[in-house]
Amino acid sequence: MTTGAFPNTRFRRVRRSDALRRLTAEVTLSVDDLIWPVFVMAGEDATHPIPSMPGVERLTVDRVVHAAEEAAGLGIPAICIFPYTDPSLKTEDCAEAWNPENLTNRAVRAIKAAVPEIAVMTDIALDPYNINGHDGFVVGGEIVNDETVEALVKMALAQAEAGADILGPSDMMDGRIGAIRTALEDAGHRNVAILSYAAKYASAFYGPFRDAVGASGALKGDKKTYQMQARNSDEALRLVERDLKEGADMVMVKPGMAYLDICRRVKDAFGAPTYAYQVSGEYAMLTGAAERGWLDGPLVMEESLLAFKRAGCDGILTYFAPEMARVLGARRP
Repeated sequence: MTTGAFPNTRFRRVRRSDALRRLTAEVTLSVDDLIWPVFVMAGEDATHPIPSMPGVERLTVDRVVHAAEEAAGLGIPAICIFPYTDPSLKTEDCAEAWNPENLTNRAVRAIKAAVPEIAVMTDIALDPYNINGHDGFVVGGEIVNDETVEALVKMALAQAEAGADILGPSDMMDGRIGAIRTALEDAGHRNVAILSYAAKYASAFYGPFRDAVGASGALKGDKKTYQMQARNSDEALRLVERDLKEGADMVMVKPGMAYLDICRRVKDAFGAPTYAYQVSGEYAMLTGAAERGWLDGPLVMEESLLAFKRAGCDGILTYFAPEMARVLGARRP
């Protein structure tokens, strides 16, 4: 790549006005790029703030329906459900995970009845239902793989039956994408999409999320035996390739902001629909600093989301989704 010499080449020419900057922008951020994660809790017509995630609340099912209506009104194409499970329902066998009447499945049915046009994504992992706080069964201190996959299949089928459009396996067990895809096909759920958390790292950025779903106090140990280590990059490509071969329709990198290099490598290597999750810790850092006046909140919000697009992402799960959608909507004529 070569460029002309100054003064024939002046890069500032195309920066001098908003119109020229828009014409020469290499990536753009659209409301179509956003997936809004929301937290559902038991009860009626109630919310509960999450202190470690300023501006984010747990919502009862009826309030989640209102959130989905808001999202649809803003043009956000998808909403993702995460449950805050009552501690009394958390068990060693995690049976609440595939209960047709659990919070997630009730929320899915309620949203699809009220706002059928919005895509509903769900989370597939056992940690919200596990008395040990892990994404898989714990046997003798070990997070066991194959037995967990069997449970995840039951969880996936229950969510598909409830009407979920996109299943998000976030557990990082080996072989779960193939097992879930086979089960969905056999049960007639051929059109249910899988957005695999294919490259999910054992990150310290998840803390506020664990507060939100009530897993922080329950977690015994860490998740390093099944989530990726931060030092690895090539492994992410191997995991993504495997999940695509097993039947994932879309793949995700998580966390997002600290792993933009992984997003870029995944998109370049496979060209598959690639997503990132701007996780709770990343959101909390930006909003916390903005609340203290250290950062301009709307500007860093948009800048952070543009980084995902620049890194090759087709979309972003972000708690900023409704705020960003309102900003983008205000710019339309």
